[in-house]
Amino acid sequence: MKIKVGHGIDIHQLKSGEDFYLGGVKIESDIGIVGHSDGDVVIHAVVDAILGALSKGDIGTFFPSSDPSIKGVSSKVFLRKALDIMIDNKYKINNIDINVVLQKPQLSSYIYSIRKNLSSLIGIDIETISVKATTTDYLGFIGKGEGIMSTATLLLIKDHES
Repeated sequence: MKIKVGHGIDIHQLKSGEDFYLGGVKIESDIGIVGHSDGDVVIHAVVDAILGALSKGDIGTFFPSSDPSIKGVSSKVFLRKALDIMIDNKYKINNIDINVVLQKPQLSSYIYSIRKNLSSLIGIDIETISVKATTTDYLGFIGKGEGIMSTATLLLIKDHES
């Protein structure tokens, strides 16, 4: 079996007046994510993990923040492109492990919804997607509530059905 491992990371600023999306799910909060797109750090990390596993660059390779046509676009567009590249290369996702690092808001009530939405968007079983959230115990810019980070690690396997 041919396998590839990918790891992605994304970090964005938080501020009031912005929308807050994680894994395509809108999070109710008085702060939101600043980004050229919708700033969905979970999807961005997954996209980078897919592209990295395939040695195809990163999200900026295909969607540079200097491109005005993607201003405010849903990160689901980026995910679809990464999945298309993955399928064209005859791979499929075996499993994904995602971490979200932020001080607030508390995400435990959103974890299942994020997993379910990613399962639907990617087309894999929800049981193959792990989403965890942690804080920095008030250390650094994330601990001060100024930012958010997400990492994603995934395993791609050669799709013998393709």
